[in-house]
Amino acid sequence: MTDRIQQLLDQMNSLEDDLRVALSEQPSSIFFQIKGKRVEFEQSIKEKHRKLKRSFFRWLITDRPQNLITGPIIYGMIIPLVITDLFISFYQLTCFPIYGIKKVRRADYIIFDRQHLSYLNFIEKFHCTYCAYGSGMIAYISEIVARTEQYFCPIKHARKILGTHARYARFLDFGAAENYEVKLEEYRCALSTVNIKNR
Repeated sequence: MTDRIQQLLDQMNSLEDDLRVALSEQPSSIFFQIKGKRVEFEQSIKEKHRKLKRSFFRWLITDRPQNLITGPIIYGMIIPLVITDLFISFYQLTCFPIYGIKKVRRADYIIFDRQHLSYLNFIEKFHCTYCAYGSGMIAYISEIVARTEQYFCPIKHARKILGTHARYARFLDFGAAENYEVKLEEYRCALSTVNIKNR
C-alpha cells in the first residue's frame, strides 16, 4: 500500500470519527432520553405520537395490498436468517478465541428500539423488529466474515468489486508478494485489538 493511499485511508477514518461525533451531538427536534434499554420521550411527544397512531383495522384498510400478499414470503426468510445466525455465532464462539480474534458484539449491530415508538401499531412494531433483526444480522455476519478474511486472506481482488466491507480498503494489493508472511502476521495481530477505527 502506498503512503498516499494510507494517508487517504487515515483521513477517511478521521472524517468518519468526526461525523459520528457530529451526528451524536446534533440537536434533535424530538426530545427523548435513553435509559438503559428503554427510550423515553417527553410527555408532550408521547401524547402526539399516540394521536398519530393508526389502529390495526385502519392500517389494514389503508396499507398496500401487495405488502399483505407478500408477507408470508418476507417472514419466511426468518428461517434462513436464524439458521445462519446460529451457525455464524457458533463459528465465532469456537474459532475466534483459537485465532486470537476479538469477538464481534451482537448488541452493536442488532438493536431493537423502534418498539418504543407509540405512533406505531403492533403490526408496524413487529415489522420494525423483524427489519432490525434482519439488517442487523447481515451487518453482524459481515463483520465476522470481514475479520475472518483479514485473518486468512487480507488481499484485494484483481477486479473491482462492489459492496466491500470497511476493512477491505486496507488489505494488501493483489500481487504484492514481498514480505507477505510478515504482513499477514501484522494483520492477524491487529485483530486482537479491534476498535471502532479498525471497522
